[in-house]
Amino acid sequence: MLARLGGFRHPQERLQWLVEQARQRPALAAELKTEANRVPGCLANLWLVAESCEGRCHFQCDSDSQIVRAVAGLLCDFYSGAPPAEILALPPDFLEEVGINQHLTANRRNVLSRVWERIRACAQAAATL
Repeated sequence: MLARLGGFRHPQERLQWLVEQARQRPALAAELKTEANRVPGCLANLWLVAESCEGRCHFQCDSDSQIVRAVAGLLCDFYSGAPPAEILALPPDFLEEVGINQHLTANRRNVLSRVWERIRACAQAAATL
């Protein structure tokens, strides 16, 4: 996925591809769209479900904004299925490298930061089990 993102010459192509990928994501079940799963600080509604099972962390997200769903989904896909130590050792600096961060509004970068905080918190909790 990261190789594909890095292969686009124009930022708009990169974001358009991410949005197309987001449209193919399964929607989060209605019962998971709770206030506890809602990510604060986003103008759009964004829900993130984080869980650990058998030494690995798993993440799902959904939003009523396609671009928010796309970039949050990128983080969820990247880290989902990884062991906690691997997640904690690899912050999302790759977003800068593949040209995502610099083309997002300040609010959307803030949302990504909050998504990363939730992912990291899940990994930290799972690492102590």
